[in-house]
Amino acid sequence: MTARTLAQLAAGLAARKYSSAELTQAALARVQGAQPRLNALISITAESAQAAAAVADERLAAGKAGPLTGIPMIHKDIFCTAGVLTTCGSRMLSNFVSPYDATVVARLKQAGMVMVGKANMDEFAMGSSNETSFYGPVKNPWDETRVPGGSSGGSAAAVAARLASLATATDTGGSIRQPAALCGVTGLKPTYGRVSRYGMIAFASSLDQAGVITVSAEDAALTLQAMAGFDPRDSTSVDAPVPDYRAALDAPLTGMKIGILKEFFGEGLASEVERPVREALATLVKLGAVVKEVSLPSLPLSVPTYYVVAPAECSSNLARFDGVRYGHRCAEPRDLRDLYTRSRAEGFGAEVKRRIMTGTYVLSAGYYDAYAIKAQKVRAVITDEFRRAFQDVDLLLAPTAPTVAFGLGDKTSDPITMYLNDIYTIGANLAGLPALSMPCGFAGGLPVGVQLIGPHFGEAKLLGAAHRYQQVTDWHLKTPAGFAEAFA
Repeated sequence: MTARTLAQLAAGLAARKYSSAELTQAALARVQGAQPRLNALISITAESAQAAAAVADERLAAGKAGPLTGIPMIHKDIFCTAGVLTTCGSRMLSNFVSPYDATVVARLKQAGMVMVGKANMDEFAMGSSNETSFYGPVKNPWDETRVPGGSSGGSAAAVAARLASLATATDTGGSIRQPAALCGVTGLKPTYGRVSRYGMIAFASSLDQAGVITVSAEDAALTLQAMAGFDPRDSTSVDAPVPDYRAALDAPLTGMKIGILKEFFGEGLASEVERPVREALATLVKLGAVVKEVSLPSLPLSVPTYYVVAPAECSSNLARFDGVRYGHRCAEPRDLRDLYTRSRAEGFGAEVKRRIMTGTYVLSAGYYDAYAIKAQKVRAVITDEFRRAFQDVDLLLAPTAPTVAFGLGDKTSDPITMYLNDIYTIGANLAGLPALSMPCGFAGGLPVGVQLIGPHFGEAKLLGAAHRYQQVTDWHLKTPAGFAEAFA
């Protein structure tokens, strides 16, 4: 049972090389063994996983299995899971057991996947390093003194260490792609509205998007096929046909036009990161792609725009956590005001409080026009620049992150420096575009990721280009020392 990709695991199950029960038991043992080192999970669901594996084996034996049936996986702890703790990495929800499944959870459960645990994450998905979690920081399996990225750092670290070949994740400003890059795995953020947000605890509703972190682009295609599609319970879900993503993987790259984002190859990009990104571009050219430089002059404004829009939305979304109906409640409140004040002060961490206060400020009567309205106008300009760029090119290429993984604690005292880690990823969220990060090399022994951005509902193009690249390279198959044997 040393297969590493979902496709390989599915083939092994179909050939009866092992059962789902055996695969699940091996995954649980691996999770338990790695947890003291990485702190990648918040909850481990051994009992329910074994029960789900038994059901999966019955489906396999009856010939009723799908391509994902019986394969262990991990959910980011932002997705509601019926009967299981759903904390969002926060003390505020440290006692919250969800009464229902998020749509993403329900669809992967229906596909026959086996959840072995819930991944650690930055509190309420606010962070770029997975150091804001109430449950402690996650460590990067490539170097346990460094961060895995955030907010989906637990998901990325788990897949990099091969605790599972798939973990769900969410991306509000780069929280799938940035940790995928820092941990050397593949991360896909679909088009806004392509995957339901129902049951995904909200941070910034116009930016949040569910996605996946996997070993390969082929695995991401398999998973997206099961997750995507209209959901009437989500008002932002788009009612559009879901293409056959796996069938599109082998489309040739001959003549594909790839735009190089000029603004992302200048000051701020570490030279040791730029080199493998340029080499990845050269490989795509060898496969038949045509390169063109593209300029989006307003794109550098994406970080300040995001840090007005996202906090404004989070200040509204997190108002529901007040100690009244669910979540943390302070002891012996004197009155309603004291209940609100102390419950929120005790339940939220420093970064969440910072963003709530920022958001409340920019939404206030005296500053709404100066900040909130202006940010939305800039967002519209950035979106329009992307739209015009895709009239000339099929995909855009850029680095995923400006540096490799940095040390634990290096940037926690400087929020602005921390925010700049998302400088290359935020634009796709503001415009609602699909984007993918894939491993393209190493710098100083640490992974480097290259990012592809597509037009709305262009996931098939993204996955196809990434898959063709991964067919002629093996960066995505590299594993950290000490985690080399998958499911050993």
